[in-house]
Amino acid sequence: MGLDRLDNIMKRLRDRDTGCEWDSVQTFETIAPYTIEEAYEVADAIHRGDMDALVDELGDLQLQVVFHARMAEEAGHFTLQDVLARISDKLERRHPHIFGGAEQGGHHLWEVIKAEERAKLDDKSALAGIAMALPALERAMKLQKRAARTGFDWPDIAGPKDKIREELDEIAEAPPEELEEEVGDLLFAVVNFARFLKVEPEEALRKANRKFEKRFRQIEKAPGFADMTLDQMEELWVAAKKAPAPV
Repeated sequence: MGLDRLDNIMKRLRDRDTGCEWDSVQTFETIAPYTIEEAYEVADAIHRGDMDALVDELGDLQLQVVFHARMAEEAGHFTLQDVLARISDKLERRHPHIFGGAEQGGHHLWEVIKAEERAKLDDKSALAGIAMALPALERAMKLQKRAARTGFDWPDIAGPKDKIREELDEIAEAPPEELEEEVGDLLFAVVNFARFLKVEPEEALRKANRKFEKRFRQIEKAPGFADMTLDQMEELWVAAKKAPAPV
């Protein structure tokens, strides 16, 4: 009932004659950035433990699914019901120990089934299907995990650690026109190191961003902050690090 209501609302909004002047002219390309943004806002509400906000954000994210499905139906590609049927079929297919005759399941079986599905695609690479639109750190992690399943991986954590040192040396020697590439290689190496530590780099950097923002907001409140020397600012920063973390 809820999804049908939302779909009907979007259908009216998309009407070229009587609908909303903004909604009616949107395309997959113009809506995609909002879809990504809403997913991050869901994650942010979860991080803050704000369940009231989470209700709103999940609704906004659901709207994105309905919006894309409505545009697809208008173009004759698929419907919202096709979307729901496709994900339902996938969940049942990837959980044969629940919905089929398999005796054992779990994440390993899920990955085996996904690999079998990828093998049927035109792109036979182990890296097939990793979305280009993913955040760069997250995509680097997925690329490395996929490659590792083929045996292309360091034997232990010493390899990624040495690679970071190697990339730092290459940055120090690189001409200006090669710096972007070398910094990219360094970031990729750091992601690899994080993978061996079983740390999600995207989430780790997100938390580091939040920590930096809280501390900087704290020290910039100091009287005369804008006129301080770097050493004076550093003293405030060190003091902020030692202070109890803001709640």
